[in-house]
Amino acid sequence: MSTDTGTAIDGEERLRRWRLVLGGGPADGTGHALTGRDAAMDQTLEALYGSGPRADGGTPGRGRPRSAGLGGSAPQVARWLGDIRTYFPSSVVQVMQRDAIDRLGLSALLLEPEMLEAVEADVHLVGTLLSLNKAMPETTKETARAVVRKVVEDLEKRLATRTRATLTGALDRSARINRPRHRDIDWDRTIRANLRHYLPEHGTVVPERLIGHGRAAQAVKKDVVLCIDQSGSMAASVVYASVFGAVLASMRSIDTKLVVFDTAVVDLTEQLDDPVDVLFGTQLGGGTDINRALAYCQSLVTRPADTVVVLISDLYEGGIRDEMLKRVAAMKASGVQFVALLALSDEGAPSYDREHAAALAALGAPAFACTPDLFPEIMAAAIEKRPLPVPEG
Repeated sequence: MSTDTGTAIDGEERLRRWRLVLGGGPADGTGHALTGRDAAMDQTLEALYGSGPRADGGTPGRGRPRSAGLGGSAPQVARWLGDIRTYFPSSVVQVMQRDAIDRLGLSALLLEPEMLEAVEADVHLVGTLLSLNKAMPETTKETARAVVRKVVEDLEKRLATRTRATLTGALDRSARINRPRHRDIDWDRTIRANLRHYLPEHGTVVPERLIGHGRAAQAVKKDVVLCIDQSGSMAASVVYASVFGAVLASMRSIDTKLVVFDTAVVDLTEQLDDPVDVLFGTQLGGGTDINRALAYCQSLVTRPADTVVVLISDLYEGGIRDEMLKRVAAMKASGVQFVALLALSDEGAPSYDREHAAALAALGAPAFACTPDLFPEIMAAAIEKRPLPVPEG
């Protein structure tokens, strides 16, 4: 009997879920009625995924023939945002918010402070706000900065400690020298490296190669240039790159510069102490001139052998393709460690120019998407001049 009851409960739950997915009406075939909390959840889904009017007055995305919608009222949308936070977990809320912006044209309403106070802040929302930055009224900017700052601080807490630890280790290893002064010799590592030269008759090791530590006062510094494509498709990458730029800039052993570009090039290095200032200094959208951006980055290189240049771009070049590739080849030939990332985000690679990616790979600079969790390892490998840990696929 208990088995039958369990089966009946399972079947009822399946009907409930299908009813929420299909949206009701005689065509859904479930015959299941929703009450209470389920009915309220269904209303929030109906407002978004039905065919009601868009907030901007346009035609909504394709959906089931429902009659509800969010309308153009900011208070009404704010209430809906509150409702979905009540009924769904944070990860689902963020997806629904992105769908609402895309399907119902809510971007304009995000310029109103009461809307921003109601949203679940995440990287994608920050990208949307940055794309609206130039149209944002002064009354909204303070609230928008608070939303962006919350996301940035959360990302820094997640990423900063591991990044500093990983890169500090890489810098220490890269600072070790093979022709040290006597007082700088690392005897433990030198002996281990020369055990094959042990002379039993003399009971000693004859070191063929001395290994030492760089003295603290002469510690090797690395120069890092982050070159970030600020076209619209790269929004999440811009957010993550700005946070990492601030983390790198906080490390004394790394001289960090941050450059953003579309068809123009902007050096935001002076704002690196506050990634929120960096983000509001970007202008998402527009064309792309990678060649011009790399020309500027190349001009910043003064110590090629100790420099890492990181290009973060989908590689859709609007400038001079051959010149772009020549610049990459020239930097690599001079000793620069060149890293090409198609994206710096959790979503994987966006649409990108495969021909340009293949051309970079042929130059010894494979282009690939990188998650934020992998980025410290990528930078550590570049600093130590090791092969990059390119993710499979």
